[in-house]
Amino acid sequence: MNKNFLMAEMTSPEFAERVAAGATVILPTGTTEQHGPHLPLGVDFQIPQAVALDVARQTGSIVAPPVTFGYKSMPRSGGGPFFAGTIGLDGATLSHMIRDVIRELARHGVRKICVLDGNYENLWFLNEGVDLAYRELKECGIKIMVLQHWDFITDATFDTVFPDGFPGIELEHAAVLETSLMMHYYPHLVREGQIPDNGPARSGPYDVWPPHKDWVPDSGALISAKGSSAEKGRMIAEQVGADIISALKREFEI
Repeated sequence: MNKNFLMAEMTSPEFAERVAAGATVILPTGTTEQHGPHLPLGVDFQIPQAVALDVARQTGSIVAPPVTFGYKSMPRSGGGPFFAGTIGLDGATLSHMIRDVIRELARHGVRKICVLDGNYENLWFLNEGVDLAYRELKECGIKIMVLQHWDFITDATFDTVFPDGFPGIELEHAAVLETSLMMHYYPHLVREGQIPDNGPARSGPYDVWPPHKDWVPDSGALISAKGSSAEKGRMIAEQVGADIISALKREFEI
């Protein structure tokens, strides 16, 4: 399949031709947020963008430019506002941005859209934006999916990646899953000599303002990232990519 899959690198006529042929558009979303001393600030949109490109190559889909800012980092799941470079949007801003992008894609004839997210805190604001857009657009026959890539990781994959037991997705910020995927997709961006090996974050089962800095390890990683590897990242990427493709085929009949 000798095609360009990145919308940002297409000309307007090329994009129009692909849309007219019924292409699905995958919209990667994430945020700009600290990911410890070993990973870049762009992890949460870089990973879904890479997964989206894997999926697009096998389905003929188009990958839209990523949404690089997302909802505010929370201490229990992202380290919170204590680290330089973490930039958060108000929830309504993110919802309206997603609504507007979907409305614009629909205006150009896109009828199948998958929002592929990489930031834990984004989900409900993405859903709100999609719902607002769908209310306006449903008569045109549009269909929209919203998913977060880690929800597709199977128990078998978790057992292989975490032989001592999976600590839970909330603690996996800047830890083994993200680090391994970054080692697979963007090895040049991983500072392997600075991979942290701290214990798990200790916090209450609630959020509070002002946030407690002592709930977040000094590294910014919510649990140890030791044990990460490019091989684990490849395995996660292949399994997740295959199951996302199956979901797109089921919902979009592509």
